[in-house]
Amino acid sequence: MTSELAQQARAAIAQRGLHLDAGQAQAFTRLADWLQARLQPPGWLRRVPRGGYLHGAVGRGKSLLLDSLFAAAPLANKRRVHVHALLQEVQQRLLAHSGKAQPLTLVARELCAESQLLFFDEFHVHDIGDAILLGRLLEQLFKHDCTLLFSSNYEPAQLCPNPLYHSRFKPYAELIKRHCVVLPMEAGLDYRPLSPRHWGRYVQTSAAELAAQLSDLPRLSALPVGRRQLSIRGHSADCLWLDFAALCQQPLASSDYLQLCQRFKRIVVSDVPPLARCNLDEQQRWVNFIDIAYDAGTQLWLHSSLDFEALCAQAGHTDFSRTRSRLAQLARGVEA
Repeated sequence: MTSELAQQARAAIAQRGLHLDAGQAQAFTRLADWLQARLQPPGWLRRVPRGGYLHGAVGRGKSLLLDSLFAAAPLANKRRVHVHALLQEVQQRLLAHSGKAQPLTLVARELCAESQLLFFDEFHVHDIGDAILLGRLLEQLFKHDCTLLFSSNYEPAQLCPNPLYHSRFKPYAELIKRHCVVLPMEAGLDYRPLSPRHWGRYVQTSAAELAAQLSDLPRLSALPVGRRQLSIRGHSADCLWLDFAALCQQPLASSDYLQLCQRFKRIVVSDVPPLARCNLDEQQRWVNFIDIAYDAGTQLWLHSSLDFEALCAQAGHTDFSRTRSRLAQLARGVEA
C-alpha cells in the first residue's frame, strides 16, 4: 500500500507537470517507505536506518525526489542544506565553541536539536580536511539519532575519490552504509538540458559587445571578499561582473563563493577559457562556484569567445559532468 507521505509527495510532483520514469519511481517508492517508517514512533522490535542515501548520474532527478519527500515529511523542524554551506556553517559553529571539550559533539547536538530531519544535497568531498570533518560530524549525528537524507553523484564507497586520501575516508563511508538505506538511481536520461528552466545565459560574443551589454553597470576595480581584494570589472547593488581569472585562478574558497552568491542576484563571468586548459585546482574552483551559484538561485551570465561544446570539451575534473549538465541549462544570447 502506498504510504500517505508518498501520496503527498507524488501529488506535488504531478502538480508541476512532471512524471517519474521507471528508475525514478523505484527509488522514490523505496525512500518514501523508509522515511514513513522512520517517522513512526519507535518500537523495540523495529530498527529503521537513520538515513536515506540516493546516488546516481547527473540530471536524473535525485534532488527533485528528495525535495518532494522532504517537503511532505510532517515535521515542524527540518532543514535542507548544500554541502558547501554545511561546511562553512560547521566551521563557524566550531569557532563559537573554541576552547570547549569535544566541540564537534556540541555542534552535532545543536544541529539535531534544531532539526529533526536534515537533507544534505549534492553530498561530495574532495578536500581531505573537509572529508574528515564531514565524516566526524556524520558520526556524531548518527549517534544522536538524527534523521538524514543525502543526494549524491557518488555511492558511499566512491566518496573522496582521490587515491591519496580515499583510504582515510573509508571508515566514514562504511558508517554511511551501516546507518543508511543506500539506493542507486538507475541510469537514464539527463533531464536538465531538457528543462525549460534557464538560470542564466551563455554569451558567446566579443569582449567589446559584452561591455556594451553591461554599459549601465558602474565600473569598479576591486571588491573586498574575506581578507582579500577581489579584482572585478564592476558591480551594482545586485550585479557583479568579473573575469574567470579573478574567480578561479587565485585561491578563493567555497566560503568566498557563498558570500558572493548571497550578496549578488546576478554574476557575470567573462573571458572563460577552454576548461581543459585549466589546471585541476582551477577546475575544482569552477565546479564549486557553479554548484554554489546553482543552489543559491544566482542568475549567471557566462561569457566566452568559444561555443559551448568547445568550452567544455575534455575538461578532466571528476565532477565536471554535473557542472556541464548545469551549464547546459543556460539560455543562449543576451536578450532580456
